[in-house]
Amino acid sequence: MAKKKPKARFTAKNSDRHDLYQRSVQAPEFEVEFFDRTFRKLRKRRALSMREDFCGTALVSTTWVESRKDRTATGVDIDPEVLQWGIDNNMAHLDEPGNRLTLEQRDVRQVTRRKYDLINAMNFSYWIFSTRKEMLRYFRTVRRSLVSDGIFFLDLFGGWEAQEIKEEKRRIEGGFTYVWDQHSFDPRTHEVVNYIHFHFRDGSKMNKAFTYVWRHWSMVEILELLEEAGFAKTHIYWDVADGSFRERKHVQNQPGWLAYVAALV
Repeated sequence: MAKKKPKARFTAKNSDRHDLYQRSVQAPEFEVEFFDRTFRKLRKRRALSMREDFCGTALVSTTWVESRKDRTATGVDIDPEVLQWGIDNNMAHLDEPGNRLTLEQRDVRQVTRRKYDLINAMNFSYWIFSTRKEMLRYFRTVRRSLVSDGIFFLDLFGGWEAQEIKEEKRRIEGGFTYVWDQHSFDPRTHEVVNYIHFHFRDGSKMNKAFTYVWRHWSMVEILELLEEAGFAKTHIYWDVADGSFRERKHVQNQPGWLAYVAALV
């Protein structure tokens, strides 16, 4: 008698796109550890307050407050649906938000009185700003929202393969495949359209689970805008072969690269 095939853990019908995204894209423990280690090295003290811009489900904010009892976090996002998902799925066990974790549904470019030890904008989320004027306004808002020895962390990617039309697939534990679809690139404006799809073992698919229309910014453009916004110094941390990020002052071009930037007030 033939054995029955094991039931797939994930299918397009029973899966949630935010859960799949967190499993495929985010590494909150790694990022929190990187923020903590880098801040202590550069500022000789421990960061306690953090703001996560474009926070989505606020998984990084949740991980930040879990890492130490004296830490606080503010997650900012314009989308109420994704914030509510984070409340229901990431924060309930912490009795948050409301104690050490705050969520704000608003534009990240709005100036607020509160100041933070560190602010982060990860997963290239800030690339939604497609003009120098918009990006400079955002960076200046971040600069005004940091304490006198604060740090702004952001990431970016590049290399000649970053401008190619292609799909990259990666198997994810649990039985599904993450697909990064670099769908279009305009060399005149550097506008890129990217999709995230999810494919499952049972043959079902969740196509265009996420859509991103960005400007692909170069590193030199971002560094110049940070300086223009008033940041005193920047440190570049390059994704090296062993999966860690090491500070680099000079690098060779690669087909694809990933880097973190720490911008100091």
